[in-house]
Amino acid sequence: MPGDVTRFAPSPTGFLHLGHAHAALFAAAHAVNGRFLLRIEDIDQTRCRPEYTAAVFDDLAWLGLHWEQPVRQQSQHLEDYRQALGTLEQLGVLYPCFCTRADIVREVGDIHRAPHGPDGVLYPGTCRGLSRAEAQERLAAGLPYALRLDVQQAQQMSGGPLLWTDRRQGVQRAEPQIFGDVVLARKDTPTSYHLAVTVDDALQGVTLVTRGEDLRAATDVHRLLQALLDLPTPDYQFHGLLCGPDGKRLAKRDQAKTLRAMRAEGLTARDVHTLAGF
Repeated sequence: MPGDVTRFAPSPTGFLHLGHAHAALFAAAHAVNGRFLLRIEDIDQTRCRPEYTAAVFDDLAWLGLHWEQPVRQQSQHLEDYRQALGTLEQLGVLYPCFCTRADIVREVGDIHRAPHGPDGVLYPGTCRGLSRAEAQERLAAGLPYALRLDVQQAQQMSGGPLLWTDRRQGVQRAEPQIFGDVVLARKDTPTSYHLAVTVDDALQGVTLVTRGEDLRAATDVHRLLQALLDLPTPDYQFHGLLCGPDGKRLAKRDQAKTLRAMRAEGLTARDVHTLAGF
C-alpha cells in the first residue's frame, strides 16, 4: 500500500531553528513508503530573501532529509492563486475591503470587548455592504484594499456540514466562522496563507498535512476553501510546539537559536534530531 504524500513548507524570512527541524522531521517521518515534498512559501516579498531560501536547502540536507524535485516556490505560481480567486469571485463570495487597521479599531469600539477569533479581533463587516458601484469607484481610484471571504455566504454555498479527518482525533467538523471574513489577497499581494496553502496542497497531491497545533484552527478555513474550489481534502495530523527555557514557543521573531548556530557550536545532525524529539 503506497504511503502518504507530506510536505514541509517554510517561509524564508529567516534561518531555520529547532522548531522547524521538528516540523520537517515530523512530516518526513509520516512519508515513509510515500513522498516527502519541500515547498517554499515566499509570497511575502518584503521579508523573504533568496539567502534564506538557500539556507533552507542547506540546513535540511545537513539534517539528512531528502525531498522530491522540483521544489515548489509560491512566488513562481501566482497565476494559480489568481485563478482560484477568480473562481471565488464568480461564486460571489469575495468582496473588496478598504478598511485600515485604524478603521477597524474605530468600528469595533472597545477592542477588548469586541468578538475575537484565532487571529484576533473579528472584522466587523464594514465593507461587506458596499454597493457594487461604490466598490468599483474605490477600486478605480486606486485605494488600497483586501479581498475578504464572505464566510456566511460561503458556508451557505458549501453544501452542508464540512468535515475533515484528524488522524489522531478522528472526524472533525469545520467551524470557519470563528475567523470571520478572512483576507484571501491584497491589492499588492495576490494571495494569503489560507488560499495559497489550500491550492498548493491540492496541486501537489498532498494526502497528509502535518502542521503545528497552533495552526489547527486554520484547517477549518482551508476546508471551506476546498469545498468552494472543488479540491480534495487531505487528512491532517498535528504536532506539538517546541518551547525555549522561558516557556515561549520557538520563533524567528524572538531570535530562537538557529540550526546554523547549533552547527557552528559543534552539534551534529544526530544531536539536533535528538533535541527535536527524533
